[in-house]
Parts: sequence; C-alpha cells; structure tokens
Amino acid sequence: MINKTVLIIDDDDMLRRSLARGLQANGFNTLTAPSAEYATQILARMTVDAIILDRMMTGTDGLTFLKTLRHNGNATPTIMLTAMTGPENAIDGLSGGADDYLAKPFQIQELILRLNNILRKSGHTNAKMPSGLIYTDDEFFVQNGPTPQLLALSGEEKKLLLNLTRPMGNISPASPMVAKRLRNKLNIVLSNLDIITIRGRGYKLVDKTQHPTE
Repeated sequence: MINKTVLIIDDDDMLRRSLARGLQANGFNTLTAPSAEYATQILARMTVDAIILDRMMTGTDGLTFLKTLRHNGNATPTIMLTAMTGPENAIDGLSGGADDYLAKPFQIQELILRLNNILRKSGHTNAKMPSGLIYTDDEFFVQNGPTPQLLALSGEEKKLLLNLTRPMGNISPASPMVAKRLRNKLNIVLSNLDIITIRGRGYKLVDKTQHPTE
C-alpha cells in the first residue's frame, strides 16, 4: 500500500517540523511549506493527497490561499488549523473550502483521526455538503447570504439530514412526518435542495442544480 502524501503549510517552523515528524511516525509521507506562496509552487509541480493548512500566516493567509485553490478547481482534502476559536471561525473556514477545521492546541492523534476521515471521505464523489449547507459544531448552518444562519432542527430531523449527507446521495429510512418537516424547512431557506421519496427504501436529498431531472 502506498503511503499518502500530506502537504503541511505553516509559517511556524517548530510546529511545521513537529507535525511532519508526527505524520511520518503514523505512516504518512510529508512535504512542508513555510508560506502559501511556497505551497503554490509545490502544488504547481505535483499533487498531494491532503493539505494541513494554518489559517493565520505572514504573506497570503491560509483562508485566502484555500479560496484561490478551490476557485482554480483544486479539491485536495484540507484541514485548516487555527488559534481562532468559536463556531463563526469554523464556518468561515468550512465556507472557504476546508474539509475540516481544528483549533490549536491539539493532540497529534486527533489530527491523524481527522486526516484519515477526510481522506476516507474523499473516496466518495458526493462526500461534500451540497451548496449552501454547512455542518459544524454538531449543528447545520445555511449560507445563502453574507452571514451563515443556524438551521433549527429537531433531533430526529438533524439525524435524518446527517444520514442524507454522509455522503450526499445516501438513502435513509425515516418516518414520513420527519421527512416532510425537514423538506419544508430546507425548501424555505435553500431552493436548490429537495428530499425525494425512494419507494420501498426511504428518502434521498437531491441538489436540483446538479440533478435537474429528479
């Protein structure tokens, strides 16, 4: 089995070297970059399996770098690291294209678990959340304007939406009443999403901009 290669982008020399050692000890190959500019040069020459990216760096900051990466069509799974806490900062990172968001300080084993998780998800073509929907801190948020808004869901509705988006395309059983309530709440805030019935199997979340005939 070929080891996965991870690009670590952080302007803190000590942390960057420590992360590289920790990942190598857990079977990963690593490349390191002290800045977004240097990382851009690396990614122009080669592809990597995942990126670990510091949010606050001298020069181009991590969030700007990631948004540019995604705009240019690079979908490499990325974990964003930050000393900034709070759900609003996590939402910024996830909205900017991060697959996961980890606050400093953290244990290397937590990073390894999260890294393996995003690498596993990247094997599914529909693993990402549909447009306009964000999941962080055990809550769903809707972004159809400048500020993400909490999507108020019951426990059953949240469980169903998680099942339908992990990954997108999943078919999940649920009571018709729960599915109907969730459909109505989504239809109000995100016109691109709908929940359809799969006869004899349950329900499926579809993005009508991706599946206009469904």
